[in-house]
Order: sequence, then structure tokens, then C-alpha cells
Amino acid sequence: MAIITKITVQKKNTERYNIFLDHGKGEEYAFSVDEDVLIKCNLKKGLELDDFALMEIHYHDDIRKAYNLAIHFLSRKMRTEQEVRKYLAEKEVEAPVIQEVIHKLDEYQFLNDEEYALAFVRTQMNTTDKGIEAIHRELKEKGVAPALMEQALKEYPFERQVEKATELWAKVLKKGSRESERMAKQKAEQHLIRKGYPFEVITVAAEAHDELKDVDEEMKALRFQGEKAHRKYVQYDGYEYEQKMKQALYRKGFSLDMIAQFLEEMKNR
Repeated sequence: MAIITKITVQKKNTERYNIFLDHGKGEEYAFSVDEDVLIKCNLKKGLELDDFALMEIHYHDDIRKAYNLAIHFLSRKMRTEQEVRKYLAEKEVEAPVIQEVIHKLDEYQFLNDEEYALAFVRTQMNTTDKGIEAIHRELKEKGVAPALMEQALKEYPFERQVEKATELWAKVLKKGSRESERMAKQKAEQHLIRKGYPFEVITVAAEAHDELKDVDEEMKALRFQGEKAHRKYVQYDGYEYEQKMKQALYRKGFSLDMIAQFLEEMKNR
């Protein structure tokens, strides 16, 4: 048996207390405990402690220290349960203690893999150019359950995937402007695969980019022909000018919608 002879507050950490014991050979420093453990175990001067009680105290203090580590780890950003378990294991915390810490974190709602997955998908979608498959892989690595992953990935709709993939496709093709179209498209496809975009998204993005490219080329041609027609009919104004321009450009094979867009540009010059 040992008797607590003195309890003092640590100078550098006022939430921890030094415990002094007398095992029959005089008072000596034995160990320190967190304030939460001091209260939980009702430690006070004169209390007798047997070996089992000492084991219990150390166990509860290990839990408290690991809990504090976990809270500090979580304070930087949201984490999954698996990430917290891995972190504590790397700090050489024993498995039973880790389990108690996880229960405690769950109880106080510091861990929520569902909310984590939803926030992670939204952040990756809005701040990176990653595809949905890359995000899925990362969630899996972080230990998010399949059902939670499936629900969270719905936050990244197909239309948004195509939009981002189309932008990436255009960037890669622009860099490869001196290469053949076939080679440039192969590189663009490989780049999007590495970024985690599924083939169905890549296919739609490629087609969408080709359509945009065709429209751009058509508009360039329209502007060229439109400038020529403008020089020819510049002496006219108002309704008569518009009609002559429309007739001339329509005969060149341009759509009325595009002609109207060009004439609007001319007005705003």
C-alpha cells in the first residue's frame, strides 16, 4: 500500500498535478496526473492506494493524455476516425486507450465521418481540379465507409465534373498547340485520367470542347466577313444598315443568331 502525502500543481502545466507517495520509506515523487483524473479518482492527501488503484489511475491518465493529443490533432482541421486512430498509434498509444479516446470523441461529437466526407468533397470540388475518382480514392484512404463515400460524392454532380474536365482539356490542348491534334488529344485524355476523371466524363468534355472550338472558329470567320461587309455598307445607318449586313452575311452561310451577336458587338464598339 502507498499513501498520498502531497499533491502539487505543476508550474509549466497548471492542468497537471504531481503526486507524492509514501511506500513506508518516506515521501517521494511518484507520478503526475491530469486534473480530470485527479477529480475522477478522487485523489487527495492521506488516500491509500494499492497496486490495482495505481494501475487504474495510470490507465485513466493515459486516456486523458491521448485524448488531449487527439484534440490538438483535430484542432488543425477535420479528421476521420481512422486518421485519429493512426495518429495515436504513431504516438505509441496502446489500442485499448485509443478505443476509449475514440468513444470519448464520439460522445462529444468531435468525430463525424459523414460530415467530414461531405465537407471534403465540396472543398476538393471547389478548390482543386481533381476528378471524382481521385476524390473517392482519397476518402477510401482516410477510412470513410463506402456508404458515406457514396452519399458524399453526390455533392459533385456530373455537370460540374464535365465543366471542370472541359476546362482542363482546353488547357492541355492549348499547351500542345504545336503538336498534331491526335497527339494533343491523347495527352489531354491521359492528363484527365491521372486527375481522376472517369471515361464518360472525359468523352463528354472532349465533345463539348470540340463544339466550343467550332463555334469560336465560326465566330472568327464571321467577324472577318463582317468587317468587310461593314466597310461596304458603312455609309448606311439604322435599319437599312442592319438589313444589308444581315443579308450579306446570311448569304455567306452564317446563322442569324451569330449575325445578331456580331451586330451587337459592332454597336458596342
